[in-house]
Amino acid sequence: MKINDILKSDKVSVSCELFPPKHGSGLAGAKSVVRQMAELGPSFISVTYGAGGGTSENTVILADEAQNACGVPALAHLTCVSSGREKIRGVLAELASHKIENILALRGDIPDGSPFPENADFHHACDLMKEIRDYGGFCIGGACYPEGHPESESLQKDMESLKIKADCGCQFLTTQMFFDNNILYNFLYRMLHNGIDVPVVAGIMPVTDGRQIARICKLSGTALPARFHAIVDKFSKNPAAMNQAGVAYATEQIIDLIANDVRHIHIYTMNKPDIAGRIMSNLSEIFK
Repeated sequence: MKINDILKSDKVSVSCELFPPKHGSGLAGAKSVVRQMAELGPSFISVTYGAGGGTSENTVILADEAQNACGVPALAHLTCVSSGREKIRGVLAELASHKIENILALRGDIPDGSPFPENADFHHACDLMKEIRDYGGFCIGGACYPEGHPESESLQKDMESLKIKADCGCQFLTTQMFFDNNILYNFLYRMLHNGIDVPVVAGIMPVTDGRQIARICKLSGTALPARFHAIVDKFSKNPAAMNQAGVAYATEQIIDLIANDVRHIHIYTMNKPDIAGRIMSNLSEIFK
């Protein structure tokens, strides 16, 4: 099932993201994670793509496991920063052969200290989206950044780039994590003001380990509200308490989003089905 069809429903959708193992390690364990995620009944399962395409084969394997073994629609990530047109076409053909019809098209991170390849076939996510659109048969998703892309010179420039994505075939957007819902509400208003009419899936990261937070925020440019800072300061040295507080914070975020008509939720699970399961259990009646 294509994700744009899932998002047309007035029903709340809840999806989960997981990441594949590095080459030669842990594939059986990752398939077990897929099966555990599938048992939670998500609307779809998103499978990430390693930096520089390093886990592309495992992305296809786990997306196939989710969709064809577990019966949950799969969203396969695809990055283009280190891939030529021939490689991208090969991945598209492989995904199509497994009847996987949803792709999250991303530029991908440029390795630290490396210049952008001058002869690259794709320079931006929108270039990849056009390639996938021209190939045909896929529902195309993209990423968006409620606080602005870290490399964007302004929020307005970031919004203009988002409009280009929509014009190049992007059919839905998944947000970077955020910890203050007002940031998302402001972002959705700016999208509307700029004429961008694409469904948005709100990405929620349950932070259950205080040691993660500095790295997460550095990579994503995500701001932390004072309330979240207080939680981390209070509970980060008590793993069990931080785990519980992180689940509670994410649960409250999702309740507020749904109460304000944000119907599509994406949980960045960090390959922890138990965390996603606790959140979904907390909201079992709300998700009906």
